[in-house]
Amino acid sequence: MKTKPDLKFNQLWNISFGFFGVQIAYALQSANISRIFATLGADPHNLSYFWILPPLMGMVVQPLVGYFSDKTWLGRWGRRIPYLLIGALAAVIVMCLLPNAGSLGLTIAGAMTFGLIALMFLDTSINMAMQPFKMMVGDMVNEKQKAKAYSIQSFLCNAGSLVGYIFPFLFTAIGIANIAPEGVVPDSVKWSFYVGAAILILCVIYTISNVKEYTPQQMAEFNAAANAEGAGNQQASTEMSQSQKSHAIKVFFEVGLVQFFCWAAFMYMWTYTNGTIADTVWGTTDAASEGYQLAGNWVGILFAVQAIGSVLWAVVLPQFKNIKVAYALSLVIGGIGFAMVPFIHNQYMLFVPYFLIGFAWAAMLAMPFTMVTNAFEGSSRMGTALGLFNCTICVPQIIAAALGGVLLKLMNSIQGNMLLLAGILLAVGAACVFIIEEKKRK
Repeated sequence: MKTKPDLKFNQLWNISFGFFGVQIAYALQSANISRIFATLGADPHNLSYFWILPPLMGMVVQPLVGYFSDKTWLGRWGRRIPYLLIGALAAVIVMCLLPNAGSLGLTIAGAMTFGLIALMFLDTSINMAMQPFKMMVGDMVNEKQKAKAYSIQSFLCNAGSLVGYIFPFLFTAIGIANIAPEGVVPDSVKWSFYVGAAILILCVIYTISNVKEYTPQQMAEFNAAANAEGAGNQQASTEMSQSQKSHAIKVFFEVGLVQFFCWAAFMYMWTYTNGTIADTVWGTTDAASEGYQLAGNWVGILFAVQAIGSVLWAVVLPQFKNIKVAYALSLVIGGIGFAMVPFIHNQYMLFVPYFLIGFAWAAMLAMPFTMVTNAFEGSSRMGTALGLFNCTICVPQIIAAALGGVLLKLMNSIQGNMLLLAGILLAVGAACVFIIEEKKRK
């Protein structure tokens, strides 16, 4: 019975290369949304509420993409690629609109409404473009190579993040204005989004041109072979046995519990890093000040350092024999990084904690999807499962964002205290790793 073949490195690379461009867009969003809305005039206690839309749209879009792409086959265009292309094209358009929210002559309320609508469409399109890459790994890579495939995807993800994060700092360094009239987003941020959009579509075109998905007939053969192996070489079917389904669902929720604490922690990093270092390093909480905008540029550099830490740690992770130990250790190291941030007042010394935070990020990008796709190996609904699994990323962000303003007030309105909370959340997540029941190998 036919099983999925081992793929060469360049084949694994091509499957995920477009993720590099998608992640540039995601990095620009995550590093600049709080800065953009603070510049438009948002109160710090309300910043977290602007972060509810991105994961909410992801929770709606990604399961739908998974469900419908499972049932799609368009010949050479495959099943996942059509959704990837549509999402990428939409993202390019919205990336050119979002940073101009304050440049249209609207009132503060009007600019924020325009920005919110643009953000909603941006995250919808990014999620639509992002999910097919994870699904193609689940579809096309055998169980033996999945850890390697997701590590490559993690590397490309962090490399894309690195580029996206440094863009505002880079464009400021070459002379593009980093200061603008009150309520207007600086040109350095606008050009970052424009160039990021161009790179995104070029990377997606590369993947589309170099990847040919397996046909429905091939997938049926692969699923039948996987189920035969899982059933001890008994008579195979193209769907999972009841015991396999039960195990897969159990793993889904166990990994989801870890995801809850991890993604809540990173939501607070994205929301409050700008305000924290503007206060602790530049000594300002005024979003209209030059110091705040300089802090905004430096956030990109710090997130780039995080990406470097992630890239390097992603190379180390496959060397661990015990995936749960690797996962938990990564989260603990990241939690230590978060706890350090509020106590550092030198902008260059902040490289250390954000480098450590990158260890947790690398594990979060690779380990959960490895565990879940291995658990669902043999299912003809892999895309639906991964789409639903995205809810374990989105729900914690929505809850964290909804509670952010309340928690900030309880913590004396000091944004750095929210990063201390993020460190605690990662530590709890690390403890929860050890309840995950891994798939037993024969």
